[in-house]
Amino acid sequence: VMVSDIQRLREDFLDLQYRKENKTLGYWEVKLDALNKIESVLQEPSDTSLQKVMDQMWQAWQDLSKDATDPSARAVVRERSIAVAETFANTYNHLLDIQGDFDNVISVKVQEINSLASQIAHLNSMISDVVPHGYAPNDLYDQRDVLIDKLSKLTDVNVSYAENGMVNIQIEGKDLVTGRTAVSMVATKNAVTGFYDIALGGATFVPTQGSLAGLVEARDKIIPDTLKQLDLLAINLTKEINNVHKTGLTLTDIRNGSAPSAIPLFVDAVTGGNADPAGANRIVVNPAILASLDNIAAAKPDASGKGSVGNNENALAIAAIKFKVIQPGTGPNDFKEATTLDNFYRYTIGQLGVNGQEAARNQKNAETLVGMVESQRQSVSGVSIDEELSNLVKYQHAYNASARAITSVDEVLDKIINGMGRVGL
Repeated sequence: VMVSDIQRLREDFLDLQYRKENKTLGYWEVKLDALNKIESVLQEPSDTSLQKVMDQMWQAWQDLSKDATDPSARAVVRERSIAVAETFANTYNHLLDIQGDFDNVISVKVQEINSLASQIAHLNSMISDVVPHGYAPNDLYDQRDVLIDKLSKLTDVNVSYAENGMVNIQIEGKDLVTGRTAVSMVATKNAVTGFYDIALGGATFVPTQGSLAGLVEARDKIIPDTLKQLDLLAINLTKEINNVHKTGLTLTDIRNGSAPSAIPLFVDAVTGGNADPAGANRIVVNPAILASLDNIAAAKPDASGKGSVGNNENALAIAAIKFKVIQPGTGPNDFKEATTLDNFYRYTIGQLGVNGQEAARNQKNAETLVGMVESQRQSVSGVSIDEELSNLVKYQHAYNASARAITSVDEVLDKIINGMGRVGL
């Protein structure tokens, strides 16, 4: 037996289909991961979630209305308000941390793409050195295909065949590998945003498919959208409470017989003064209220502009903000539709859940399709142990049947040669 040629059993169409589905899988895996991380930060529903903390604050104001002079009830209002401010800030900052993590992963993925491109270019060089001499470097072809498969999960890959067994690769329509040369992808920190900008061959590169596109979308859209929703809720919540609180009378105002001192409950941690907070991570309780519980305005002034010690109308008015329908506006920090604060946050959480379910469904579908195509590829080029064992059994039975046939012929010949024509026996 002489081996004249060794050929690879591989279907190019299945390779194309696998890489197409693989980039889809990479995209949805990253998107699902981003949404799951956001859900883990928000922790809705739970006893430590923002929704629970806000409900406790509204309840504290309701309890204060039962006895507006009770110092313990006033202390609960202050502590619940501090908890709301801290929960907003912690949630916001944790989301910023996740955004930074995704930005770092983008830089790592850029390095991975460069590594894969360099390895593919090196294999191209090795292949092109031996193909002209009549050799078929199938092991090098297999190594290169594995690298291309890995690259296809990161971004959109287009493979074209060149001379001497080499391949040229484009990603998102731009050259990455041309023969023996690989083009470097660079991730550079943007001085304005603080995030990595991606460039390929000196030009801006914006991925639209694969896990790299999912990472960029998570960093630049999914998490910023959630941060924006938190900001809207925080700004409108603190503004509504401050507007009512500033019209009320503190115990100090009542004792002095003065008009409302217009003290806000929440102030901006950056600008200070009496300015309303400008973001979810900039909320703090007014230092004047931290210094004295008497500065909580639970009373409303009467017709004369003064109030009594037992008046609870302002506490009731603040507690009622939970159910107040806030009208939409055209400003950047206004709600776009009429809604309550509670409903706005519930909608935000609900939409996040819907997006998570969609991502999980698409990820599962993509995973199934990749598995199906991979099974088809293996059916062409792979070796099935079960099939080989069944063939061995088949060949064994065929051998035994042939042996039995030869034995039968041998017995017949023996009878003819040795047993026939002998008289008298």
